[in-house]
Amino acid sequence: MLRFLRSVTACLLAVANAQAAVDAGPATAPRMDFTPLQPGTYRLPSIQSVEDATLLDEHGHPVRLSALTKNKITLLTFFYTYCADPLGCPFAHQTLSMLRDRILRDRELAREVRFVGISCDPTTDTPEVLARYALDFATGSRFEWRFATARSVSALLPVLDDFGQDVSVEVDASGRPTRARHHMLKVFLIDPRGRVREIYSLAYLQPEVMLNDIRTLHLEPQTRKPDARTAARGSGPASWSRD
Repeated sequence: MLRFLRSVTACLLAVANAQAAVDAGPATAPRMDFTPLQPGTYRLPSIQSVEDATLLDEHGHPVRLSALTKNKITLLTFFYTYCADPLGCPFAHQTLSMLRDRILRDRELAREVRFVGISCDPTTDTPEVLARYALDFATGSRFEWRFATARSVSALLPVLDDFGQDVSVEVDASGRPTRARHHMLKVFLIDPRGRVREIYSLAYLQPEVMLNDIRTLHLEPQTRKPDARTAARGSGPASWSRD
């Protein structure tokens, strides 16, 4: 939490209200100047485990973060519903929608993958707001795409801190955090054991890259069937990464 409180600077006073921002229209994906490796020909390193927390789902029900990050391959991003940055949340969800459509072509893979969006502005993005927002991404029971928020900014800050998610935190006159806004776009790839295996910045937010990484995790025996035996063996050394 301390890290985020230190990130509050005077420049926040100049940030315009995002609801009033002008939509610059759909963004164009950055040019991919490399050829993605084929699935299964490389190994993604284990970056970190995900600490558990209690959130609220889009129906207002308490949900454990572990229920959203384990037992499936998960793509998780932090967002806020009213973001108007053309290379921010709208672009991330546009990219994830295209990726979901490609995943749905493989029924087996579609059963093993979920997307999760966690609002970094619990003050505005209540469960009711998230429920309406989620309608734009609904695909019935064919694909799991979940949205969650927290009861308060204070409850959310440890989650953001654990992921190393860069945000700007607004505070009131007494120094109490009142709003967190996400300015650094990141998407986290998490394996079924709850370990972050890749973090996509804008340059790597490419459906083909992400799909190959998902398929690579899907081919790993220890991620496809997590159990006590594979947990005891560990993930082994990483042989390749995009650092």
